[in-house]
Amino acid sequence: MARNLPPLVALRAFEAAARNGSFVKAAQELSITPAAVSQQVRYLEERLKVSLFIRHARSIESTPIGAEYAAALGIAFDQIAAASERVRVDEHNDRLTIATTPSFAAQWLMPRLIRFQNQHPELDVRLSTSNTLADFTRHDIDIAVRYGMGVWPGLSAELLLRTEHFPVCSPALLKGQFPLKTPSDLRHQTMLHLMVDEWTEWLVAAGVGDLVGRRGPQYSDAGLLTQAASEGHGVALGQWVLVADDLAAGRLVEPFALRIPSDHAYYVVAPSGSLERPKVLAFRRWLHDEAAR
Repeated sequence: MARNLPPLVALRAFEAAARNGSFVKAAQELSITPAAVSQQVRYLEERLKVSLFIRHARSIESTPIGAEYAAALGIAFDQIAAASERVRVDEHNDRLTIATTPSFAAQWLMPRLIRFQNQHPELDVRLSTSNTLADFTRHDIDIAVRYGMGVWPGLSAELLLRTEHFPVCSPALLKGQFPLKTPSDLRHQTMLHLMVDEWTEWLVAAGVGDLVGRRGPQYSDAGLLTQAASEGHGVALGQWVLVADDLAAGRLVEPFALRIPSDHAYYVVAPSGSLERPKVLAFRRWLHDEAAR
């Protein structure tokens, strides 16, 4: 059976005017003129043979039947918007957008990601990196790996990797005039720092608390810090997850035996209810397999 519906443009104009309480605000929302909104509302009233607004000199007021009609249309438009969003998501079902920090991407994820792409050639993998928290909705993010305490409002999070902190440096610093043999030898070396410094706890635990606050070059990203250490610029407080591959390859060495567990960890994060989406689930399982290696 054919539906006898008023024109959509008239319905949108009326619902926007009722919701905003203004033809002017409705016009701004719909990118048309207030006169066009008024004309569409007048046409709708004539078609329905009812008054939808009481018009005052500088404002409008919904009639009781107009308010009821606007509420019903608002629900219908919300359902249309939700259905359209589902279609849009399904249309890009082969796209997987991952968000994480530049350091985790460069030091841990990127060297391994080719294995996931080989296992899932049907997915178009996109990697978004930033040191600020990604907005899942605004940036169309499917899944993220975040470093923190594991609690982000509105998001589901599951533990991926715990980590530890300890000094790392180029093998060259184990030799020379002031070789690194004990923590007290750090006083003869350049100490590299992040903007949010994490040296204090390790230095105190190592018995060289007098070095707390010692100045040195600062870096905004842990990946840059690690690179500077591997190139012999000084000693960095490494994070196990980010330096493990460099240690295994011999680009970095761990001069001392003391490690400090971090109270932060890496978590797999996604909007609540999204972790079971097939492409997200595939990436989650792969991440945990890689973390278990």
